[in-house]
Amino acid sequence: MPQTSSLLTDPLLLSREWTERYDNVRHQTLKLVETLTPEDQMVQSMPEASPAKWHIAHTTWFFETFILVPHLRGYAPFDARFSFLFNSYYKQLGGHPHRTLRSTFSRPSLDQIRLYRTRVDNAMHELLGRGLSAELLRLLELGLNHEQQHQELIVTDIKHAFWMNPLRPSYQPSQMRAVESGASTIAPLTWCRFDEGVYKAGHNKAGHTMRGFAFDNELPRHETYIKPFSIASRLVTNQEYLAFVDNGGYRRTELWLSDAWDHVCANGWTAPLYWERAGDTWVQFTCKGVVPLNPAEPVCHVSFYEADAFARWAGARLPTELEWEIAADSVRDSAKKTDNLLERENFHPAPTQQMSSGQMSLQQIFGDTWEWTSSPYTAYPGYHTPAGAEGEYNGKFMCNQMVLRGGSCVTPESHIRTTYRNFFPPQMRWQFSGIRLAHDCT
Repeated sequence: MPQTSSLLTDPLLLSREWTERYDNVRHQTLKLVETLTPEDQMVQSMPEASPAKWHIAHTTWFFETFILVPHLRGYAPFDARFSFLFNSYYKQLGGHPHRTLRSTFSRPSLDQIRLYRTRVDNAMHELLGRGLSAELLRLLELGLNHEQQHQELIVTDIKHAFWMNPLRPSYQPSQMRAVESGASTIAPLTWCRFDEGVYKAGHNKAGHTMRGFAFDNELPRHETYIKPFSIASRLVTNQEYLAFVDNGGYRRTELWLSDAWDHVCANGWTAPLYWERAGDTWVQFTCKGVVPLNPAEPVCHVSFYEADAFARWAGARLPTELEWEIAADSVRDSAKKTDNLLERENFHPAPTQQMSSGQMSLQQIFGDTWEWTSSPYTAYPGYHTPAGAEGEYNGKFMCNQMVLRGGSCVTPESHIRTTYRNFFPPQMRWQFSGIRLAHDCT
């Protein structure tokens, strides 16, 4: 990421660095769909997912709508109808199709969408070459982070679509292996204690980019009182979750919240999403195809409801999001160096490594799986929804969602930070979501 504090003194260098970052993010999106056919990019396997074709169009719409139309004099939209077609949910910008219809958009063609991206990219180069105002830089950062969110969704959505296909195709066919060769030794789980006290949480965004980018829902930084707690040194593994399954976890009503039990019964849940029985063993569907279940890998594709039930069965609980942030802050300077994020191109959680003397005690803070917390997605004290359509980005979703932290194996490294707040409804399982335990200390 450009070091804005030094680049601000050289406008040409600043423009060049941010243009390069823009190109890198846009290229990464197209790289993620390289192996997909036009037919693949039309598939929408459930209402919460979107076709890859729609993702690459919508991210382009974002730059055109929020940056080019208001800031590049004389810019004419590629196609005025796209303003409606690829609007996701911004009510203040007019109407938009219902999200369940996105797979019906056979037109415009994929070739037209790629021309649309090229046209917008060329116009963005022209605009950025004229210099970066503080407002333009703010919108550019927002647009790039928005596209990185959709990069993650491209992977999660096509994985679900391929799993729904009886042929079970592989998203990463060149990396298909008959047996996963990952480590099978499970690192011991230890507990990391944090003392009672008043801690600061939330993003310390001072000025503008001097402190790095943050979404509005990470603000403002505020003080919070925390009672003493301990948090697990690593994520819950497949082997540990399998013990819950074998112990009748999905049949024991006392472990589940009321609404959670309704979902278990209505959907016939008996294991995490993508787990399947193969005779006496378990296999799981991955971006590389169907592989044997590796007991040492973090359990993945579980809902908040399943994470909560497992924690209760294990005699523990899920951490609050602020407990998680406090713990993550203690290792943030070294965490990303070893973690499994998008750039590694694994697209699958990896077993944690045995720690040697002197290594940080908390592992898998960034990457592998998003970690469910016990915190509902609500506003921080002093939060104010931004004015205009930008205020619809986060604020209006602060209802009926739970917070996840830490990123996953398909989260870009430059996109994640300790203050990042992801959120999904408690029953959703198609994201790379897992479990880290916590408990109270006396």
